[in-house]
Formats: sequence, structure tokens, C-alpha cells
Amino acid sequence: MREVHPSWLDTVEKAYAMLDVEYRVWLQEARTIPEQPRIFNAFKTLPREDVRYILFGQDPYPRAVSATGYAFIDGAVDRIFSNTGLSKPVNRATSLRNFVKMALVCEGLLDPCDLSQSAIAAIDKRGLIRTIDDLRKNFERNGVLLLNASLVYEEKASSRRHAAAWRPFIRSLLASMDENRVRLILFGGIAKEIRKLPEASRFSQIATEHPYNVTFIHNPEVHALFAPMRLMRANEACVGA
Repeated sequence: MREVHPSWLDTVEKAYAMLDVEYRVWLQEARTIPEQPRIFNAFKTLPREDVRYILFGQDPYPRAVSATGYAFIDGAVDRIFSNTGLSKPVNRATSLRNFVKMALVCEGLLDPCDLSQSAIAAIDKRGLIRTIDDLRKNFERNGVLLLNASLVYEEKASSRRHAAAWRPFIRSLLASMDENRVRLILFGGIAKEIRKLPEASRFSQIATEHPYNVTFIHNPEVHALFAPMRLMRANEACVGA
């Protein structure tokens, strides 16, 4: 908790206090994914006053090396591209792979009818981001807080249970945010359940399929949201409308 940005400290502490006492004890004692110091990383690098979107994925990657505390930022990935297209680590991470392809398509860098490795290899990479951390920084330049419906992963069968356990945290977080400045992005069925929360009804929302679905790549609503952000461009600070 001490690692969060100072602007988040009061908000995150209050939200954490809303978790069930027994669940908090479990969190403090369990070997969690991500590891304990990483759970609240999303609140570490993006100041509260700069948030324009809260993106909710499902839950963290199920591998300790991949789970960074940021939704879709895979710690097993360094380079996004290789000489043959997307790098092998990106190709192994289905959700991230589809998200990158979507971003390339909506920014006019990739033909939506040809998503092959060879087509990606042919893209002129000059002016594009290179690493997964570049992608995280571009999200944050656009004010996107990268959360999940659950901040920890235990096993697939427990995903909904953990999402329910984190619901009081999310309710407290949303209650503290300005609905006139922040928009919610909900990816997948578990994240879409956040729509039912009274605190969420105040916010403008976009709810889509999870990026592990191939249809995500071609979703026009997703394109309209992310194209202005220019997430694949290096050294740009374009904020989506």
C-alpha cells in the first residue's frame, strides 16, 4: 500500500478497508498472483488527477512472471515486435496479441483482412513503440488506469469468487471518482458485472467482449475508443475524446 502514488493513498486505503476482514487476512498471508508488492501497481504510476478512463479486465495473468498489477501488461513480454511479426511472448498471450492487432488495425497500420505475421513484419516500425512498458506508458498518457475486476488470481475456477470479493473495493473506488471526468471500459463478462453496481451507473461506459475473442480486433466501438489514443505510436501523448 505504501507503494501507491501519494495522490491515491487515501482512496486506496479506504477502498482496501472495505474488503471483508477474512479476505484481507487471506491476502496478507497467501502467495498471491501477482506477488504482494505488485497488487496495487496500477495506482503507483498514474496520478489520480490524470485518470480519464478506468479499464477493467477480468483478473491478472495466471503466471507470476506475467502478472504485473496492470491489466494486459504482461511481465513476460519485453519487445512487442520481432523480425517475423509479433514477438513470441506476445503471440503466446492471446489477449495481448489481439489487443495489439486491434490497435494496429484501428490506427491504419494493419489491413483488417490480413492479420498475419508476415503482414505485421512488413509494417514500418519507425515511430512505433517497442516494448510492453512503452504500451503501459501510452495507456497512462491517455489517462487509462489499468485495473482488473479482481486484483489477484488463484485459479480459473475461483475467478468469480475473487471478483465478488473485490467488489467492495471497486465500489469505494468508483464512489470517490468524478463521473464527469472518468469513463469506464469493461472487457468481458466478469468486468461487465461492474455495470450493475450503483456507483457505476453515474459513469459513461463502454462494455465489450474480452480481447481473447478474435472479434475484439474488428469491433468498431473498440476502434472508436482507442484510435484517438494512438497507443502504438512512440513519444505521443494523444488523449482520447
